[in-house]
Amino acid sequence: MNAGTRSSRKRPVVRWGLMLLVLLAAGLAAAWWAYGGAIRGYADVGTSYAARVACSCRFVAGRSLDDCEKDKLGGMELVTLVDDAGAKSVTARFPLITANTATYREGYGCVLEPWDGQGDN
Repeated sequence: MNAGTRSSRKRPVVRWGLMLLVLLAAGLAAAWWAYGGAIRGYADVGTSYAARVACSCRFVAGRSLDDCEKDKLGGMELVTLVDDAGAKSVTARFPLITANTATYREGYGCVLEPWDGQGDN
């Protein structure tokens, strides 16, 4: 067998791999088109809820942010929390989709930053 024969055998494998990659990308794009609005909506509501609850946990109850992580509901594993002690705020993020911030305000507790419901924070 010469090197040219081996090379020609690899080409169909590469073609099938490329075709599968294109089909996967098309499937993901179709799923995002069909369900993207719902995903963004759920992510926005989830991050708003997580920011508000974690802010209250952190700045009203005085617990550590690590301890407040325990208060997240099931299914919120992708939501990350970051606190800013100086601003007395907690930001919750859902990767690549949305982020929302709740800030402690004396006399009001933790309130969400202005929210337009568009998920482009």
